[in-house]
Amino acid sequence: MDKNKKPIQPKIPNIANQIIITIFIFISITLIYTLVSKKPDEIKKMTISDVAKSVTEGTIEKIVVSGGDIEVAFKDKTKGKAKKELESSLSETLYNYGVTPVQLSATPIEIKSESGFWYGLLNILPFLFPVLLIGFFVWMLTRQVKGQGMQAFTFGQSKARVTDPDDKNNKVTFKDVAGAKEAKEELKEIVDFLKNPKKFLDIGARIPKGVLLTGAPGTGKTLLARAVAGEAGVPFFHLSGSEFVEMFVGVGASRVRDLFKMAKKAAPSIIFIDEIDAVGRVRGTGVGGGNDEREQTLNQILVEMDGFEPNEKVIVMAATNRGDVLDPALLRPGRFDRRVLLDLPDRADREEILKIHSLKKPFAEDVNLKVVAERTPGFSGADLFSLMNEGAILAAREDRKKIAQFDLIRSIEKVMMGPERKSHLLSVKEKEITAYHEAGHALIASVLPYADPVHKVSIVSRGRAGGYTLKLPLEERRLQSKKEFLDDIAMSLGGYVAEEMVFGDITTGPSNDLQVATSLARAMVTRWGMSEEIGPIALESDGGRTMFGQGVNDKEYSERVSALIDGEVSKIMNNAFATAKKVLTDKRKILDAIAHKLIEVETLEQSEYNEIIIANGIIPKKKEEIK
Repeated sequence: MDKNKKPIQPKIPNIANQIIITIFIFISITLIYTLVSKKPDEIKKMTISDVAKSVTEGTIEKIVVSGGDIEVAFKDKTKGKAKKELESSLSETLYNYGVTPVQLSATPIEIKSESGFWYGLLNILPFLFPVLLIGFFVWMLTRQVKGQGMQAFTFGQSKARVTDPDDKNNKVTFKDVAGAKEAKEELKEIVDFLKNPKKFLDIGARIPKGVLLTGAPGTGKTLLARAVAGEAGVPFFHLSGSEFVEMFVGVGASRVRDLFKMAKKAAPSIIFIDEIDAVGRVRGTGVGGGNDEREQTLNQILVEMDGFEPNEKVIVMAATNRGDVLDPALLRPGRFDRRVLLDLPDRADREEILKIHSLKKPFAEDVNLKVVAERTPGFSGADLFSLMNEGAILAAREDRKKIAQFDLIRSIEKVMMGPERKSHLLSVKEKEITAYHEAGHALIASVLPYADPVHKVSIVSRGRAGGYTLKLPLEERRLQSKKEFLDDIAMSLGGYVAEEMVFGDITTGPSNDLQVATSLARAMVTRWGMSEEIGPIALESDGGRTMFGQGVNDKEYSERVSALIDGEVSKIMNNAFATAKKVLTDKRKILDAIAHKLIEVETLEQSEYNEIIIANGIIPKKKEEIK
């Protein structure tokens, strides 16, 4: 049995359905009983005088006496039924009606004794059956009400799923988690404490009660929490923050109390709350008043983590993508006093993650996971899992038994931008516009010194993009400079400039490019201090502020500064436009060559693209040339 799965709750039908089903059963049983109880043969009702006359005439084959009932079988195979007084015998009664002893002795008479279980049952069944049917109906309704009553009684109980340490099928250890070296080092202390708490307690050390895992989606927060439980060999209680909150006030707090009660009984144990920001946001927002259900749930979590009752053997782990919106009381020492940050994996970590996800997949001889890792900067662990899965799906779709390198390369683009839309056919004019648009992006990326080199150019629609230019850095970067941002903005405007320069008109194609470039220019001015006019001032943050306390989108600057920001953003965009236009004007011949080749073949890989630009005097960037 998979203990990690949430137990399936039985579905209880509503009362209306129960009534309909019961009525249907009642009608069905009544019809069946009517059919069964109906006599197959027609029986003629007779009087005692008729019976006496038939005996005298000698037309009776046999008489059966059962109490006061007389069943008569005639020689012509018909049957009759009559009644007699219980106090007198049949022979006495017939004698009184003129039947002689000789005539009576010529007629076979059988006496049946009326006794036994079936006789009694048949007698009381017409009265007992309706009572039983009503009783069954009442039992069905009682069962329905009982089910709802039990749900009401368990409404405040925790819905946490428990992973047993002896469950080998769902056990995860640190070996199953690639990358995140620093995070694993931090968490090994938790494992050591759960395995040998005496070592820490003897020296006066107190292990952190709460560990908060923060990082981008898909970086492995939940997987690391499971690995801690697997390494320590302790029960693992896990649930989502949203499972505490219900419509009724007090239910969430009750579930928190029940969760910690369960964990204390199983101690040492681990409680893992995924997406804790669902209940752990900053209090005092004014939403819901003093009885806000979310706030009461958070208050109960705070009390359970560091209240009056010491709780040394239950460790609370939580995960969130929004650590900036959590209430400060959650983050103080004594609660979540250890915070572990999970970054996106670098190239070496990506290669290790790919190896883990490829354990059960048959690969062709040409597969090189190092190349795949190099072409996936910015991919999370979840993205890499999706990449490997998509590669296997592509190979299976084409009826191949092994996954080739080509499948993995195609999967990279599918995960990044979506599937190819080969049915999205372009007209001749649209194809030419798209080719020049993508050629503009690629050419500017190859000419500007701080732009990343081009790996692929295509005018095949993929996802929502009519075409795309794939450029990847030659080495991993944690920091980006102002010069790199300016070249990226100019590269983003390359399609816009190429359309205007070649066709004298602008289409809707560059819409996303303009959004990305403008957003980047604004961030340079307001967040990273890259504006000469405004200087080193951070005017906006990444978000995460809540209502009233600071406001969701409050501007912390005046209208004059706002106008300066708009002016600086416009200046950056205009300078980038001028740079892109100068490059494409000076290299118009190369632009035409790239565009014509794209129209012909639709997709240019890095080697094919480099042949075109080398033939026209542009040397592709190499690693040592990146400044």
